[in-house]
Amino acid sequence: MNALHDGDADADAETEAHSDGLHDDLVRLRHALHREPETGLDVPRTRAKVLAALDGLPLEISTGKRLGSVTAVLRGGRPGPAVLLRGDMDALPVREESGVPYASEVPGVMHACGHDVHTAALVGAARLLATRRDELAGDVVFMFQPGEEGYGGARLMVEDGVLDAAGTRVVAAYGLHVFSTVLPLGVVATRPGPLLAASDAVTVTVTGRGGHGSSPHAAADPVQAVCEMVTALQTMVTRTVDVFDPAVLTVGSLHAGTAHNVIPETARFEATVRSFSAATQRAVREGVHRTVQGVAAAHGVQAEVDYQDLYPPTVNDADEAAFALRTARDLFGAGRAVEAPQPVAGSEDFSFVLQEVPGAFLGLGACPPDRDPSTAPMNHSPQAVYDDAVLTDAAALLARLAADRLALAAAAAGHAVPTPSPAEKSR
Repeated sequence: MNALHDGDADADAETEAHSDGLHDDLVRLRHALHREPETGLDVPRTRAKVLAALDGLPLEISTGKRLGSVTAVLRGGRPGPAVLLRGDMDALPVREESGVPYASEVPGVMHACGHDVHTAALVGAARLLATRRDELAGDVVFMFQPGEEGYGGARLMVEDGVLDAAGTRVVAAYGLHVFSTVLPLGVVATRPGPLLAASDAVTVTVTGRGGHGSSPHAAADPVQAVCEMVTALQTMVTRTVDVFDPAVLTVGSLHAGTAHNVIPETARFEATVRSFSAATQRAVREGVHRTVQGVAAAHGVQAEVDYQDLYPPTVNDADEAAFALRTARDLFGAGRAVEAPQPVAGSEDFSFVLQEVPGAFLGLGACPPDRDPSTAPMNHSPQAVYDDAVLTDAAALLARLAADRLALAAAAAGHAVPTPSPAEKSR
């Protein structure tokens, strides 16, 4: 762990995290989660492990009825508002090839996006905050969420009242995401405004008239129309979207036909669209419909467009992003907390939380030190590996974000804030 800290780092944060064996406990929990990954909204084995790890802490715990979520509330010893910390729990339908000794024992399922790290870190934050419960000027809501990977679990938890679990609406929300690539080990990054993209899914089904490959004039070929649609959509994005408010459209699946000499009746393709603003999202949606129908009309075929808005962009509140970066620098040192220069085109359903309350989402480098972050397998890869060394750092960061944000609210309200100890002053 010492290798993660630069010369300005807060060694006391590390000491606090290790003093009661927290690091070893979080590693054991993370490995247990990794061995038994679960996908989607129903994650019974994962939820059982989380509940067992929280057992004995002074928490008010409830579980979801529509999904396998866990919501825990820690009541602070002093009056104040509530803040929320989130960790997602679900895995991906990926066959693991990481080679780690605690690899998945579930065929075809893997924690390829590091959600096992997030879950264990949130448990760690709960343990750290519970030890200083009497000092907290308000309450902390711990949001253990399944179904991030395409199921909108955060949206469902928001609908079920997680933001009001403490009895009042939380004043701020924070989450983090580990990266197996790009960021060096232990480095925190975020930015004000858009951090991650909106994610839309497009399915286009083209229906023509089948026939023999030797006589296309006697058929209405959906294959040719689909091929033209795919290329026309790429051009449409470059001619419709402002380059300073960009979008990405990628066709990832295309299916048609059964034989080399048969013109099929139908052809279909699926695409993902990423954007960073409502205006661009709307422009691309309209452009997809217009382009697909125009090409279909030109080829004399019919086209059906199924356009689904999955996740909105993840947009950090400017003040909360600045606070989060400041907190990370105070905790780990200036060299380990950086402002991201630009958004990333990945998407996250924490965006549903940030649509409702101010907050910030942060990235944390978890690339093992013996790998190059610029070439290491990225999130969602079967070879992705996340270093256990970040577990207590992630827990300490989440805990500090909650405690300091509550203290900030107390100071703004004119309430007395306890004088920090020398160790606290050094952070």
